[in-house]
Amino acid sequence: MMNLARVIRASLTAVCLLAVFVAHAAAPVFEIEIRDHLFDPARLTVPAGKKVRLVVYNRDPTPEEFESYELNREKVIMGSSKAIIFIGPLKPGEYPFFGEFNPKTAQGMVIAE
Repeated sequence: MMNLARVIRASLTAVCLLAVFVAHAAAPVFEIEIRDHLFDPARLTVPAGKKVRLVVYNRDPTPEEFESYELNREKVIMGSSKAIIFIGPLKPGEYPFFGEFNPKTAQGMVIAE
């Protein structure tokens, strides 16, 4: 009886982990580059009501922090590297983001439609 409980517990854990993996894998992917302390594209349109995966490539040799109060996200991206940031699902609207280390130049907007 004890072995059956362990098998059931292990099976449920595996199903839950698979569900999380599938949910993340199914998220649409959008890419942003940081180059010369600027985000490119500076305006990114994503589908409203869906979780999306942002892949942010920092092409600069120095670190930058992707930050957005409206998206409730904050992530340091080291120079010459990338980061993955999940956002959403978002209501239709505009969500500004910026680079905290270069806030005057590194500015952008996620637009959910």
